Amino acid sequence: MFIQTETTPNPATLKFIPGCEVMAEGTANFTNSEMATRSPLAVHLFETEGVDAIYLGSDFITVTKADNKEWETMKPIVLGAIMEHFSAGKPVVLDADPDGADLEDDDLADGSIESQIKELLETRVRPAVAQDGGDIIFHSFEEGIVYLTMQGACAGCPSSTATLKDGIEKMLIHYIPEVTEVRSA
Repeated sequence: MFIQTETTPNPATLKFIPGCEVMAEGTANFTNSEMATRSPLAVHLFETEGVDAIYLGSDFITVTKADNKEWETMKPIVLGAIMEHFSAGKPVVLDADPDGADLEDDDLADGSIESQIKELLETRVRPAVAQDGGDIIFHSFEEGIVYLTMQGACAGCPSSTATLKDGIEKMLIHYIPEVTEVRSA
């Protein structure tokens, strides 16, 4: 098994691409080991000293390290854990209830402002942030303000505020005049 790695805009996070499906549906975000109990892969990765967060995408895994650790020493250990997990044929998650559940078709079909926002996020934003090893989750739309959460490599990334304001906010305002601002939830 050959696992590719890619840097992300977040220097504390690396994207690992195992060359196979990681999550069949949705995504999963684990910001501590207690949250990871439903994912044997995440539990195994959290056993590595210095692993702070794990995000599972469709075909990638992002791992965020502690500030006091270096990728030079952690990367081989994380690669080994991922390889061991997939070689053993263990499940990635034990249930199909992802944290960042995908949008339902009927959620996108009702024509409301929220459904328009969700559709733009799904078709234009999520694919772009997935390339950087992250994801974006819609929370709500209230009084012109869209509330979103960045996950994976995008959570805690130095450029996440710029992504929200300069990228996502401008796009949403352009396509949906009712949107006046985007904020982190």
